[in-house]
Amino acid sequence: MCIAIPGKITSLDFPNAKVDFDGNIVDVNVGLIEAAAGDYVLVHAGCAIEVMAKDKALKLIELFRELEDLA
Repeated sequence: MCIAIPGKITSLDFPNAKVDFDGNIVDVNVGLIEAAAGDYVLVHAGCAIEVMAKDKALKLIELFRELEDLA
């Protein structure tokens, strides 16, 4: 099973971006979408596949934290 993870773009140098995943900064390719610094994006296999609304992204981030706490 594959999942995509939400993160926040901290800086952008198209087609690459630095994305913050709960304190972990990762290089992500954003060439498939139109995004800007400060946007929340859904990332799968190192590529941003969708710009997300902030409230939905934060809700997903919280769900992932809850799942981690259960493990």
